Amino acid sequence: MSTVRRTVRPVDGEQVSVCTVEPGERAVDPHGVLVLHGAGNGDKERVLPLAEDFAALGHPAVALDFSGHGESSGALPELSLRRRRDQAAGVIEELCDPELPLILVGFSMSGQTVADLIEVYGERVAAVVLCAPGIYGRQAWDVPFGAGFTGLIRQPGSWRTSAAPAAYARFAGRAVLVLPERDDVIPAGVTSLIGSALTENADFSTLRLPGAGHQLGRWLAGQPGDRQRVVTAALRPASHHRTAEPASVTNRLIG
Repeated sequence: MSTVRRTVRPVDGEQVSVCTVEPGERAVDPHGVLVLHGAGNGDKERVLPLAEDFAALGHPAVALDFSGHGESSGALPELSLRRRRDQAAGVIEELCDPELPLILVGFSMSGQTVADLIEVYGERVAAVVLCAPGIYGRQAWDVPFGAGFTGLIRQPGSWRTSAAPAAYARFAGRAVLVLPERDDVIPAGVTSLIGSALTENADFSTLRLPGAGHQLGRWLAGQPGDRQRVVTAALRPASHHRTAEPASVTNRLIG
């Protein structure tokens, strides 16, 4: 049986609240899993059930509250995309077994954060799971959320200058793009660009969730069957460049 441990860690000048989920017995080939919530009112509690599902299959998992979210310190307007990367990387350095390959799971805004972490950890990242992911232009990456960030990202097509697609195009591990039936938040062009980038080198599949909207963390928390589909897709044996379109559900320095 998995064990959930709640701690607070000093990271990036903040007190970051973290849940670590250690399996009762590790898998034969375990991965370290980091699950990253989205923006707004997102927090680790919403994505913790997914972390627990990975741990139930023998893969130690970690979920955190970014600063200004959940039980972590800090004010949301002081957070930035750069700080999100640094906080996630700080948690990886302290809590993820360095001997294990990583699976990075990102919801919404964390689609950018996962790409940023790929640039830090390179081939250590074995798989990425992107749930209704967003990406953001380079000009917004280091701007605090309370200092004009919203205005920058609302400029038409600003996401086209993001560094994320290039990172995803170079990524050669497993990649699962999890999409809701309807997404009223992420532009279709963003989803298309991410998908196109992942077809370059990744072992890529798409999982569609009928009935779901953009807030996939909230959806998955109440849908154990869909969570299992996500976990299974992330852990499946390699089959390079395979794409899945199911019926009801398709199917190192930190600056």
